[in-house]
Amino acid sequence: MVRIPFGIRQLDTTIDGGAPPGSVVLLSGEAGAGAREFMYTSPLITGLATADPELFDLYYGDLPAAAELPEAVHYISLTASEAQFREEASRAFESELFETGMEAVEYHDLSTTYFHVSPVPRQWYADRAPSIKDIRTRDDREELLTVLGDLLSDHAANNLVVIDSLTDLITAIGDRADIEWADVTFFLKGLQKVAHDWGGLILTYLNFETISEERNGQLVDAADGTLKFEWASGGSTLARTMVVKQFRGVLSQLESEDIVRFETEFTDAGFDISDVRKIR
Repeated sequence: MVRIPFGIRQLDTTIDGGAPPGSVVLLSGEAGAGAREFMYTSPLITGLATADPELFDLYYGDLPAAAELPEAVHYISLTASEAQFREEASRAFESELFETGMEAVEYHDLSTTYFHVSPVPRQWYADRAPSIKDIRTRDDREELLTVLGDLLSDHAANNLVVIDSLTDLITAIGDRADIEWADVTFFLKGLQKVAHDWGGLILTYLNFETISEERNGQLVDAADGTLKFEWASGGSTLARTMVVKQFRGVLSQLESEDIVRFETEFTDAGFDISDVRKIR
């Protein structure tokens, strides 16, 4: 069966090449436990395969036999400009890897749509001050989920797409007339349904500490797979770990090999797995 690689070498190798085509995967993490680093590493390493195959071979190596690279890589941010993203994400990578990998990543900034109905001053998130026309049409803007959905319809087929992030969508609930909690879960369920027709791989980030256990469970249920990033005791120290909470088409294979938890590490090539913990 063809797999879409995550761009995380040890993970892809362990699960026979990556995720089943058409998967929507929730990267659910505690603050600082690795979910955001995973979200940065996946598009950069995947993009590197197109931008510079020799550099990809240096940092990743050979693709697993069943792995098939996506046609393109897209990164969607609801709140950050590309300049902000580059400034933050570049700190975690060797500079040549970051700059070369980004050449193959198409960045989409939805911050103007996200902040448009908020009390945030327009000059904080847009290139120009509001005009009279802007003020008059403030309530006639396109809804955020509609804009996001249209963007995915245009770019998700056969591609790797990262959505940064569900946390931002959830934070907006109550402050925006166009988003309620049910809209977020319906959106994710609808995305899961159509993604199977699109193929490719969709990743989206969530800080699960910001929502209730019940709401977190609803989001986990709406995704094809959930990778949970958390801090775990490693003797006298804390270790960053990644737990495969559920993953259709993948988890059964890991359980058959008694693997569900991975210790993780950060290098100048980004996020990777340092050790595999077997369950007994």
